[in-house]
Amino acid sequence: MKRVKNHPTHVNPKWIMLISTCSILSLIVLFFTTLVSPDSIPFLTLHRSGSASLFVEYKLRPISPTPVSLPPRLAYLISGTVGDCGALKRTLQALYHPHNLYIIHLDLESPQIERSHLRDYIRNHPAFSSVKNVWMMEKANLVTYRGPTMVANTLHAAAILLKEGGEWDWFINLSASDYPLVTQDDLLHTFSYLPRDLNFVDHTSNIGWKEFQRAKPIIVDPGLYMTKKNNVFWVKQRRSVPTAFKLFTGSAWVALSRPFIDYCIWGWDNLPRTVLMYYTNFVSSPEGYFHTVICNAEEFRNTTVNSDLHFISWDNPPKQHPHLLTITDMSKMISSNAPFARKFRRDDPVLDKIDAELLSRRPDMLVPGAWCIGSSSNGTDPCSVVGNPSVLKPGPGAKRLENLLVSLLSKQNFRPRQCK
Repeated sequence: MKRVKNHPTHVNPKWIMLISTCSILSLIVLFFTTLVSPDSIPFLTLHRSGSASLFVEYKLRPISPTPVSLPPRLAYLISGTVGDCGALKRTLQALYHPHNLYIIHLDLESPQIERSHLRDYIRNHPAFSSVKNVWMMEKANLVTYRGPTMVANTLHAAAILLKEGGEWDWFINLSASDYPLVTQDDLLHTFSYLPRDLNFVDHTSNIGWKEFQRAKPIIVDPGLYMTKKNNVFWVKQRRSVPTAFKLFTGSAWVALSRPFIDYCIWGWDNLPRTVLMYYTNFVSSPEGYFHTVICNAEEFRNTTVNSDLHFISWDNPPKQHPHLLTITDMSKMISSNAPFARKFRRDDPVLDKIDAELLSRRPDMLVPGAWCIGSSSNGTDPCSVVGNPSVLKPGPGAKRLENLLVSLLSKQNFRPRQCK
């Protein structure tokens, strides 16, 4: 090889080190972006930028989740109906953390006095008014049991949180008859170690008897066009099972990632809207809508964790409603390692037992966490004064929840149970 004159042959060692480092980093990125699971599913995919495609759909991408170095932020919808004002307050107290976001919905059937009482409680609570992370849905929706209005209400709340709530990582829907079994410090600490794109959805494509009793019948929900709650009514004609997408069913209670909620609201490939129109006439659509969307969306189907994160006691075979939980179910609730349980009667004694033994919550106070820096003298709530919400103090509940997540994300339970 000829040497070029007037060009030095000596290369600065710093440049060699820089080039070597860049080469190693490039190989690492290439390795991870081509890494696949035993099912030939990439473990890590890189989103294409909008400029890479001529189609407008690819310019509407989900926003990036919060950096994993920060504690995750949870966005809760807690919903209730007539008579649930007290239960909503209690559930909110048990779930509250200043790092999270909360939207409360008391449906249109509730009398104005209940709605006003709940609104005043939220406005006047020292922690809520200081942090301003609790909202009440001012425009109440009529939610019909077994109808699609529950899905519409959930999407309404999610849209408000996307618009007003800033950055958050998971959307969790609960009702006034749900209750936590771990503190929010426990939950936030444990979820800090999870990929922020996971979606907790109990689901199956084995719809069984639901094909004849729910998929083929056609119902109309009066809550879509009336101001008074009525039962759904049935149309004589029946329909066939769709062929454009595969039906999935499961629990109505979910914990959905910010990117997936973004997709459901924007619907850049129109699948969420198509499925929503189908489920408008579907019996118990909350038990199928999100499940069908996520398992038919190539971008999200491999992010599912097959769990609703709840302890629920069902008959075998299941009836329309689960058992109402009592003190006799306490040990089973704890051993389930679930962060939530349902269904509870209003102010059942088992809730007092959960407060005392699992949450350390005193009556009509918030669950204490590392962020509570107020005085507890004279029976005052130490959580009325808000400290640093990013500081967490996990307790025994974090270990229980960790055991659950290790099981759900194990080789036996994670990939094999996705959208099957």
